[in-house]
Amino acid sequence: MLTIDCKDVVSVKNELLIYVADQVAAIPTLKNNQFTLSTLDDDEILDTDLVISAIKEFLDSIDEGKNFAVITNNNMIKVTSISGKVIERNNQTPSEMFSCPHCGFVTRYEVELNAHMKIHYL
Repeated sequence: MLTIDCKDVVSVKNELLIYVADQVAAIPTLKNNQFTLSTLDDDEILDTDLVISAIKEFLDSIDEGKNFAVITNNNMIKVTSISGKVIERNNQTPSEMFSCPHCGFVTRYEVELNAHMKIHYL
């Protein structure tokens, strides 16, 4: 499991999470200012270099690649601002997101998450 610290890019954390999880075929779990990525099989290990590459691709796609560094330390990856400036988006702030702890399904609605989680217990 890898933890990605998004404190400096929290306004684009959800988009980053979706992009990186799709690129590396991992299960994402949202946390406050970070997210974690897990493999489908507990015996597999996520390729840290592939995750870092996906994060850099995302930052480049929003024209912020030159302003942020991606630093790794063991199982923690930190996206940090080079100049101290954080990404701020003026568009609508997404409401709280809910994530399934079993498969990583993400939704904005707690009711939808509860209905989804029932399939794991059938």
